Amino acid sequence: MFFRKSSSFSDNDLLSVIRACRAKDPRAQRTLFKQFFGYAKSICLRYTSSTEEAEDVLNEGFLKAFQHLDNFDETLPFKAWLRTIMVNTAISHYRKNQRFDQHSSLETSEQVAFDDDVVDQMAADEILALVQKLTPTHRTVFMMHVVDGYSLHEIAGILNQNEATVRSNFARARYKLQDMIRQAYPFHEKNNPQAPYTIS
Repeated sequence: MFFRKSSSFSDNDLLSVIRACRAKDPRAQRTLFKQFFGYAKSICLRYTSSTEEAEDVLNEGFLKAFQHLDNFDETLPFKAWLRTIMVNTAISHYRKNQRFDQHSSLETSEQVAFDDDVVDQMAADEILALVQKLTPTHRTVFMMHVVDGYSLHEIAGILNQNEATVRSNFARARYKLQDMIRQAYPFHEKNNPQAPYTIS
């Protein structure tokens, strides 16, 4: 994929594939790419607004992974290591392409709840499609906090924003996503107008 060297490895033995990739074997690199393509792309899609943008992040992420394979600890899960690479690449992509609004303020809105029954009726790709409609700032903060487990304080440091701005952006993202879900499932609100909607 990137180099011209051949070594011995087994497609069914991940560590042998990784070691062959470290030896710059292009066949091993293609194998690793194919094996983790779907997993890595699903991460990139969460942080981007289109398939094309996700693929740009994906390719950059794999390039970084191949360049830094020597740093991978073989005693730890490779998926977790690759996930970190992809998330960091997506965040870097966002930072390079967006200007942060350091003075954003939270618009007043009710703290609405998110009904699990509604979510259960939505396929994963439907939820992802709604998340992708969020602005890049709102989407990035939301995914970092809700899916990838960063605290709002950590996000502020990573994105070089003050914590109040991050909290505001997260609250806006949550509110907008709730509103999109209500629009996608208006029948639920009609059947039970008192039912709350919550995104934690």
